[in-house]
Amino acid sequence: MVLAAGRGERMRPLTDATPKPLLPVHGKPLLQWHVDALARDGFTDIVINTAWLGEQISTHFGPQPLSDLRRSLSISYSHEGLDFGGALETAGGIVRALPLLGEVFWVLAGDVFAPDFVFSPAAVQRFVASGKLAHLWLVPNPAHNPKGDFGLAPDPTTPGLQLAVNQADVKYTYSTIGLYRCELFEPPWCDVPAGNPQGVKTALAPLLRRAMETGRVSAELYTGAWTDVGTPQRLAELNAV
Repeated sequence: MVLAAGRGERMRPLTDATPKPLLPVHGKPLLQWHVDALARDGFTDIVINTAWLGEQISTHFGPQPLSDLRRSLSISYSHEGLDFGGALETAGGIVRALPLLGEVFWVLAGDVFAPDFVFSPAAVQRFVASGKLAHLWLVPNPAHNPKGDFGLAPDPTTPGLQLAVNQADVKYTYSTIGLYRCELFEPPWCDVPAGNPQGVKTALAPLLRRAMETGRVSAELYTGAWTDVGTPQRLAELNAV
């Protein structure tokens, strides 16, 4: 699932007429980088949620966009803007889209640039075998988030993996890329009804922290190229490289 429903307030005026995930980086929309990378790595069933100017996203990609990757893609949409008048926040949007998703799925933000990230089938297999509810990729803290989000500690239950924890001397920033099990978006972790028929807005972090307290969230550090394209200045700097 690629998250593309945000308004992009900090990117104004660029996002007044264009949704942030369609802003170009090196000649290609941000969201296109993710779609192409997922297809390249063999993940061809993609769900995109939309809200602000969401019709531009579905018009750009269509139901089955074909790039030079020569792979057949199937793209489904969860139109939060059309259904509820606005975005449902991260967890609310995921719960809304659950009927379109499998038991285990990737989640990533459409406004993050991570051109070298590999959506590894082996990582999915390890995650499925682990029994965890989520596995997050963390990155070194950027200047705009110096305190970070989560720490890393040895995971006593799964050798070779790291466990994301609430308290740590050193914290890292959540890259917005992760593997999730649909169980995390059901009781007791999440109290939003299945399919979110009322359009409840719910953040993701509280669900993750509840699961972390029981050792059900793992994580690892990613040190490849990564940018949260959150302001016009960051976009300009990225395109200047």
